[in-house]
Amino acid sequence: MRKKVSIVGAGNVGATAAHWIADKELADVVLVDVIEGVPQGKGLDLLEAMPIAKRDVHVSGSNDYAATANSDVVIITAGIPRKPGMIRDDLLHTNFKIMSDVVAKVVAQSPESILIIVSNPLDAMAQTAYRQAGFNRERVIGMAGVLDSARFRAFIAEELNVSVENVTAFVLGGHGDTMVPLARYSTVAGIPITELIAPERVEQLVQRTRDGGAEIVKHLKTGSAFYAPSAATVEMAEAILKDKKKILPCAAYLDGEYGISGYYIGVPCKLGAAGLEQIIEIKLTAEEDAALKKSAAAVKELCAVIGV
Repeated sequence: MRKKVSIVGAGNVGATAAHWIADKELADVVLVDVIEGVPQGKGLDLLEAMPIAKRDVHVSGSNDYAATANSDVVIITAGIPRKPGMIRDDLLHTNFKIMSDVVAKVVAQSPESILIIVSNPLDAMAQTAYRQAGFNRERVIGMAGVLDSARFRAFIAEELNVSVENVTAFVLGGHGDTMVPLARYSTVAGIPITELIAPERVEQLVQRTRDGGAEIVKHLKTGSAFYAPSAATVEMAEAILKDKKKILPCAAYLDGEYGISGYYIGVPCKLGAAGLEQIIEIKLTAEEDAALKKSAAAVKELCAVIGV
């Protein structure tokens, strides 16, 4: 029997995630959205593409959460996207209400599922989902670091004119202006980028990574990024569905790790069939540790505003 993934929110991120999942033949997919006809239309369109892609998966859409029953993984992208001039935190109150409602409905249908949270502001929305679901922390994970690391990797590969396959990168902390890209843990074929790129240029690439989402919003004017965010989400889902034990930077609820307790922060996580199977603690310099604590303080502030 094939696995089942439900995606709440059939906008650009959700629909593109459905496309990646179907094309990788990872699971049957259900798209759910409040707008009548949108998930049904996009689901049917994807289903009709499967004979061409030669993929045996079923894709459907619904406005009813009953269609999501017994999902293995639920990806939540629902919420309002950023517009030019907005920061992720501007979305806080509206998306808090949406997330609370969505999670209650999802959990009622799939009490054994693993939740991957994509909605912004990411860390606060993951915290909201965790509180609302009542799941253990292993089953509520936020997508942020995979996307931020991918952006950093793309910029490094472009800078050095090397294959993206050779580039690894780590970005820790909250998903926003306080994220902490770790240059000394970022490598090209095992060589730290600090050996290959001048310090001032590394800092420019780090800053561009922090501004990665805003740069795309500025170009699009009426929307935000969706190809890379959806691909990042599906990399996490694939690690869980295939029990890959893959180490990826994700937003996880910390309970003393890195000296932080009670909040979702981006850290290296091992993902497998149980969801979050291990948090990897790496040694940080005093400067990196201070940056991570600053990032955690920003998340704490947002969570306090919405009472989670």
